[in-house]
This record gives sequence, structure tokens and C-alpha cells, in this order.
Amino acid sequence: MNRLIQAAAFGISGIGAAISPAMADEWRFNNFLPETRPETAELEQFVEDVNGALAEGSEITLYSGGSLGLPNTDTLRFLPKGAVEMSLMWANYLGRDAPALSSVVVQGTIGSIEEFEKAIPTVRDIYEEEFADWGVSSVGYVAIPMLSVSVFCRDEPVRTLEDLKSKKLRVWARDQVETFTRLGVAAQIIPQEEMYVALKTGVVDCALYPALYAHTVSLQEVAKYASFLYPMASGPYVIGVATDKWDATDEATKAAITAAADDLWDRTNQYEDDFERELAAREKLGEEGVTWGEDFSDEDRALFVSSVTETWKMLAEEAGGNAPAYRERILSALGR
Repeated sequence: MNRLIQAAAFGISGIGAAISPAMADEWRFNNFLPETRPETAELEQFVEDVNGALAEGSEITLYSGGSLGLPNTDTLRFLPKGAVEMSLMWANYLGRDAPALSSVVVQGTIGSIEEFEKAIPTVRDIYEEEFADWGVSSVGYVAIPMLSVSVFCRDEPVRTLEDLKSKKLRVWARDQVETFTRLGVAAQIIPQEEMYVALKTGVVDCALYPALYAHTVSLQEVAKYASFLYPMASGPYVIGVATDKWDATDEATKAAITAAADDLWDRTNQYEDDFERELAAREKLGEEGVTWGEDFSDEDRALFVSSVTETWKMLAEEAGGNAPAYRERILSALGR
């Protein structure tokens, strides 16, 4: 069955019903990231660049922080149906509808900037192919920093996998649930916007999160201890437009969007300062009450990577379709 027909069966048409129709010369750009995220500032610059190049009266308007009420997990349902003209997408959020996407880059499998840079061109090619199959054109990309993921805990420090087994851990993706389950840790997916309350009320004891972004969700107010666990490379965010919309767009608008998107990628596809920014973020969080413990040991991190590797293979085989081939393409790019 055609994927767009499949998506329609899920009731896409109702998702954007509460959104007023856009003006003919306005493109609504749905951004699920909070306004405080550095990527949002980059998207604001992208929008400014596009609007500056367009004819007077035409513009893109950015709606950040999920303000349009469109779930980021439903992008492949609402975008092809025209609920908005443009949307940010992240493959790891779309595994329910497109399982192959969630196994392209499983978080924790790429552990260095050098490996990441080898993989990025192949990742972008795969995303473009997969999204096209859903009737979505990939018109731009936003690189995600090489992040350092830490375990933030509310009541006491945790810096070993053994100690983590006695805690309830918040994660944000299924691959993390599978990986920690293999390690004997009780992990559950809790959306970013619900994480603060979940920690405060004891729904979870600890949360997996990058220190670099912790302040954007006020994590330091509810988690007083943290220890680094693993480096995380992620596939880039994708700026998507329904293919039929993109095909019908005039060449001048396409050129303005493409030029601004190229500049956006050049600005964000930089990783040299990621570790320094991580250390600065930890220092700032420390000033605000977070006690940084020793890193998880090399042995624990090796065990974690081993578990992630098994999860990656399992998810690709489970997804079927193109997923195993996607995984092989990434492994080939990495030289493994």
C-alpha cells in the first residue's frame, strides 16, 4: 500500500484542522524545538535569509516550541497533507511510521567526530530517499552537535551501570529503551516537555540528557547530580516540504530557500568546539547547583556500546524493508 494512503488511514486530515489556512504568500514553518535551543536561533537566521531574498509580501513564519500543536512524531502524517508548508523533522522521532528511519543512526554507535564526518553524506542521502517515499522533499539540514550524554539524577549520584539498575531512567527514544533493558536498567520514554515534572514528582529517578541543553529545560532545578556516560552523534535535523508543494513552488522561491539552507548547513556542520562547549555547560550547571561526579568507567562505557551495537542490528532486522541495507551503508561509510 502506498505510504501516503497508509498515513491517510491514520486520520491525518484531522491533525491540522485547528490551524487556520495560510495566506497564499505565507509559509508556516513548524519547529518542535524550544525557542531557547541554539538550533532555533539558526532556524530564525535561515528564515530571515529566505525572507530577505523573497519578493515583498512573501515570507516564511517560524513557529517554535511546538506552538502549532503538531506532534513531532506525526510529521509524516501532517506535512504531506498540507497542515503546514514546512516542518523540521528528526528521523529518530519518526520510527512509528517509518521504522527504517530510526535505525539509520542509532545513538551511541558513532563515538567520534572523525567517524561522524565520514557517515554524514550517506546519512543525508538515505534521509532524502526515505522522506521522498513519503511525499516529502528534504530542502535543508541542520547539523546536531556531537553531544555528550550524561545521567542526571534527582536524589543521589549515579556513576555505574550497576547502581543505575536500581533507578527508573528517563530516555527519549526506543533504541535507548532496548539498550538499557539489555543492561538490566528500567528505562522509559518521557517526552522532553514532561521530563521536568517526571523528575520532580519521582516518576523517574534519573534522566538521560546532554549537559549542553540541560539549561533549556531547567534540568538543574530538579536534578542535582550528573555523570557523563557516552558521546552521541545524531543524524541531522531535516527541513521538509511536501513534494507536491515543492514541485509547484516558483524557481525564485526555491532558489532563496536552497541558498539559505546551504548557509545554514555550513554554519551548523562544525564540530571542533563541541567539547569546549560541553565543559562550559557543565561549569555553568555546577554554578547552578548540579554536582558533577566522575564519568562512568571505561568498562561501563564499553559495555554500553556493546549493547547499543546489538540493539542497532536488532532494530534494523525488526524494521525490515530498507533498514538492514541502510545499516550496511552506514557501516560501509564508517569503514567497519
